[in-house]
Amino acid sequence: MKIKHLFHGIIIFWIYISQLLADYEVVNAFPNLTFNDPVGVYAAPDNSNRLFVIEQPGRIIVFNNSSNEQQSEVFLDIENIVDQGGGYTEEGLLGLAFHPNFQENGYFYVNYTDYSPRRNVIARYTVSNENSNYADHSSSFIILELNQPYSNHNGGQMGFGPEDDYLYISFGDGGSSGDPQGNGQDLSTLLGSIIRIDIDNPSDGLNYGIPSDNPFIAPFAARDEIYAYGLRNMWRFSWDIETGNLWGADVGQNSYEEIDIIHSGLNYGWNTMEANHCFPTGSNCDPDGFEPPIWEYELYVDGVCSITGGFVYRGVYMPSLYGKYIYGDWCTGDVWALTYSDDGNHSNESLIDTDINITSFGIDQNNELYFMGNESIYKFLPEFELLMGDVNYDGEINILDVLQVISFVLGNSEFTSEQEFLSDLNYDDVINVLDIIQIVNTILN
Repeated sequence: MKIKHLFHGIIIFWIYISQLLADYEVVNAFPNLTFNDPVGVYAAPDNSNRLFVIEQPGRIIVFNNSSNEQQSEVFLDIENIVDQGGGYTEEGLLGLAFHPNFQENGYFYVNYTDYSPRRNVIARYTVSNENSNYADHSSSFIILELNQPYSNHNGGQMGFGPEDDYLYISFGDGGSSGDPQGNGQDLSTLLGSIIRIDIDNPSDGLNYGIPSDNPFIAPFAARDEIYAYGLRNMWRFSWDIETGNLWGADVGQNSYEEIDIIHSGLNYGWNTMEANHCFPTGSNCDPDGFEPPIWEYELYVDGVCSITGGFVYRGVYMPSLYGKYIYGDWCTGDVWALTYSDDGNHSNESLIDTDINITSFGIDQNNELYFMGNESIYKFLPEFELLMGDVNYDGEINILDVLQVISFVLGNSEFTSEQEFLSDLNYDDVINVLDIIQIVNTILN
């Protein structure tokens, strides 16, 4: 127990020191690969070290997660049924989610827009039995469809809850400007909400079931699927893998962008409020009953215009960012880190201005962070040269690296391919006690 406490103390000290020294650069994570309007990057829960990139026109691209990767495959091509519209658009292939038992059943789910009528389609596909890099195109099974009155505000994020294995889906308010149909405050429609459904137990003639603890099940005069509402256009949401908090970034109207922590049954205010302010600007409203955002920023200051939600960072590349919510702005490419505090005294820091139209963030199987835009996938790296033995990327070889390698050798943690390379100090392609001795000798010398 004393050793465990000592280890935790060392980790806390390591994070503190790295916060003082941290500086980051943006690099093209896969310089040999290009993508067509990438809007999402995902890792399947199968420990294959593959990444899946969704392209807005209607393709999913798969490749091995290696910076030197030369080749990618088209995992799924549904461009013939996806309608992206023309020019700048919020339509197309918008979301991807892998079933928690994907490794066994091969199920994955997509969210795309189609016409006649204009609608969001949630569909299930299955991986090919012959090749895991290809989906069975004929396996399409429609789970849910939602008509859209306008071409914008389609939301699009999907994900399985880490604690309940239910499928969560975000839908915008239906579009146009100012929510003219009042969908954000209308519980009789799925528009303007995050829904939660049980895709493993369909019931009542639907291709999905309703979790028994959803907040608006009868006797409420509401759609049973709704988990939270009062949202304008929650383009991206994600879970913190340590706390279970559901983080969402809601794209604002005229004045404010907001970050929310989503809870069951809460009303986040749109279109009565925009972030913490009455909507329209200058109007009077009663904020009681609305859940305020945990953070907001003002639109059109220094060019910012549209928030792109990210993730609470739980990787090892950037220890100074551990536990912080990383997000960006589509117009400027600015990236920030938001530190959450239980007492409400949250803090925000600017990380970098990338000059990239950031469309989305994503994480790999090791919880390392990526973001995309400008036809490429990018990642942050500490701004110093990587050293053999420096497996935590803090620019030094010390006891912290020894502890991480020991944890890996004992099977208590996973390494990225870069960390495995940096750990193999005797270059025998095996990480074992001999490499630990080498690191210790390096420190002592």
